[in-house]
Amino acid sequence: MGSNRRIIVFGAFDRHNFGDMLFAHVVAALLAERRPNVEPIFAGCARRELRAHGGHDVAALSQLAARWRDEPVVLIHAGGELLTCDAWEAAVMLKHPDEAQACIARYESRAADRNAWARAELGMDALAPYVIGRETFPRAASISFDAIGGATLDARDAAFQAEVLAKLRSADDISVRDTHTQAFLKRAGIDARLVPDPASMVAELFDARIRTRAGACRAFPRGYLAVQFSADFGDDATLAQIAHQLDLIGASTGLGIALFRAGAAPWHDDIAVYERMAARMRHPSVTIFDSLDVWDICALIAKSDGYAGSSLHGRIVAMAYGLPRVNIAHTDAAKQRAYASTWEIAGAPGVVSIAELHPAMHEARAMDRAALRETASALAKAHRAGFERVARSALGP
Repeated sequence: MGSNRRIIVFGAFDRHNFGDMLFAHVVAALLAERRPNVEPIFAGCARRELRAHGGHDVAALSQLAARWRDEPVVLIHAGGELLTCDAWEAAVMLKHPDEAQACIARYESRAADRNAWARAELGMDALAPYVIGRETFPRAASISFDAIGGATLDARDAAFQAEVLAKLRSADDISVRDTHTQAFLKRAGIDARLVPDPASMVAELFDARIRTRAGACRAFPRGYLAVQFSADFGDDATLAQIAHQLDLIGASTGLGIALFRAGAAPWHDDIAVYERMAARMRHPSVTIFDSLDVWDICALIAKSDGYAGSSLHGRIVAMAYGLPRVNIAHTDAAKQRAYASTWEIAGAPGVVSIAELHPAMHEARAMDRAALRETASALAKAHRAGFERVARSALGP
């Protein structure tokens, strides 16, 4: 393959979600191991500048497609739950939170207007805008999907499924991160390899960088638990439940509680919700960690005594560091369940209700740490092996 072909790394790192933002770093690092001078172009559904938060300068794919439609580009989908994100969700999450609330109030109950607004915002007609095939780049040298997710694709309507499947059938290589997605694609006649999430590589690739960040050790001399939950946990009754469970954990372990945001895009995490929850806690050692830098977030988790929260990538980064981890469920936790059931150690707590958080974290902290570290190493090794085919397609043998 020619060394001058453009390599587009595509994903949902055009908005603040630390997992998606890490994918771009992982793909770039793995490509650079093979060819140090490689300069991929990072693209999402919108043009965004996220370097201030440890992300990338992200181009809008629609603009790249208009410019390079007939070129033999290499397109790499960098990971994430791309197969189930629809145009409305994508467009809202790309707005500023205040603007997003106004758009939701205006359009959410009016399907036709909602869809028209989303198409106009994104500059494309796709139902699934984060899934790109040869309808967009008909002369692509290769199109690949790296460890993507689609845990609820089987629940989407027929038109949405048909579009996603048609695009996948035009790809050269597909790997998925959970057996549920793999089985659905298999039933549709698409063979996808099973590969752990790209963020499984975080400790192996970026530990030196992460270790330079402070974490929250100074605030918690006896150690701390890294805790996160999304804004949809924000009703008073749910916050009271979370506060009670964290009080129990704090009292039984002596650990502090460090609250952090895994994402600041709409439908992600909200400091105001954390403040309301913290006000309900009796445990004296609680801090809200306000940095949105992806490396600060990684450091907070890496230097913690474990992770509890709703974010899948909070879990995956904790897994990469061999730390105890528990996901909590409020409404939809399909992707968290699918991933944990695919890759977790037998008997490890997966996704639990809020009322089960304290005993689940006790169980997680009692697990053999050597086994947790071995799992971390095995998952990183498996992702590296799985990415080899993507790298060959992009850069040649």
